[in-house]
Amino acid sequence: MIDKIRSLIVKYWDILIYLFFGVLSTVVNYLVYIPALYILGLSAAASNVIAWVVAVAFAFVTNKPFVFKSHDWSRQTLVPELTKFVGCRSASGAGETLILFLAVDLLGWSGAVWKLITSVLVVVANYIASKLLVFKK
Repeated sequence: MIDKIRSLIVKYWDILIYLFFGVLSTVVNYLVYIPALYILGLSAAASNVIAWVVAVAFAFVTNKPFVFKSHDWSRQTLVPELTKFVGCRSASGAGETLILFLAVDLLGWSGAVWKLITSVLVVVANYIASKLLVFKK
């Protein structure tokens, strides 16, 4: 049984480690979004943009070495990776912000609930984009 579990972990390691750091990035995002929305009283869209900036910085610094095993921090490698990473995250971040604007700011639905819903969609989209476009071998 332990060998079977070990085999599954090895087989799906890339996805598991991405999900681990994806959850951490989501926590960072929430630690900024929730206070901005409920304590500072900013709109859901504005709160999301601020949270997005912090979470993307955290995600890049963790995803580059730990998830996608890119250890070259030289300028000629870092700049293209960072540019593609932020570009891909900008697309998913814009989609998330638009959904939050419509659902929370316009329709008055729960900011916390809709943030959770959009977070799931964003984690999946970001993994695919990072794997195929940013840190490709």
